Amino acid sequence: MERVAIVGIGLIGGSFAKGIKRLYPTSNIAGFDTNESHLEEAMALGLIDKKGDDNTISESEMVLVTIPVDVLVKELPEILNKINEDCVVIDAGSTKALLCQTVEDHPRRRNYLSCHPIAGTEFSGPSAAFDGLYEGKTNIICEVEKTAFKLQEKALNLFQQLGMRIRYMNPEAHDKHIAYVSHLSHISSFMLGKTVIEEEQNERDIFDMAGSGFESTVRLAKSSPDMWTPIFEQNKANVVRSLQEYIKNLEAFKQMMEEDDFVGIYDQMNNTNRIQQILKGIPLTKTPK
Repeated sequence: MERVAIVGIGLIGGSFAKGIKRLYPTSNIAGFDTNESHLEEAMALGLIDKKGDDNTISESEMVLVTIPVDVLVKELPEILNKINEDCVVIDAGSTKALLCQTVEDHPRRRNYLSCHPIAGTEFSGPSAAFDGLYEGKTNIICEVEKTAFKLQEKALNLFQQLGMRIRYMNPEAHDKHIAYVSHLSHISSFMLGKTVIEEEQNERDIFDMAGSGFESTVRLAKSSPDMWTPIFEQNKANVVRSLQEYIKNLEAFKQMMEEDDFVGIYDQMNNTNRIQQILKGIPLTKTPK
């Protein structure tokens, strides 16, 4: 791991850089970013050793691409055009189907490993990066069989050392499931924030009265629109389907409120409490009828 290129030096790319620097102190990391201030900041923080140039990609043994998915679809084929045959290209995109379709027939498809590390915070930019972001996090890999085995090994070895759990999935299944467990939660957070801003005209009231529950629920509303708008666009069909189910549940809850069916509300909340067991990996036991 001597020559690494990272395209997109923000939270995701920068955290990869920090982990690689810890594991491979002699590695030389080149950074690419359309935001020049991000590159300067990444240099100052020691995330990268140099700014990438025209020769960097062709000389690298690993290229990590952590840019918004709309740009990723355009840039990934170009990156694959420039690499050497022993280089593995890894992305971190939150949508996979369109991306995998885009490079399906590329001559260097065997050099590409389609990944989605389920890790992040609501913060962005190089200063948000930290070593340990990927510890214990799941990394979903799609179409692993289309990547050359020796290049798979190179990438999987890094993921293992970073403490990641690996899950294999086809791109369509990934996009369907991630719409529910990730994309929907971001929409909920954005829309909750929007509702409160519109209805609570006095910002001081929001500051004084918002508790930890509101803060934790609306936390994702601080996420970057530049990153999330293209995700919603690329995964439109699955996101719309998840919204339909979510809205149906909200309408049912509203109807129970209007009908004073608080027994029904209690039952729904009580049944939903088991989500905590699921998130903690605790096997669920069936409740006797």
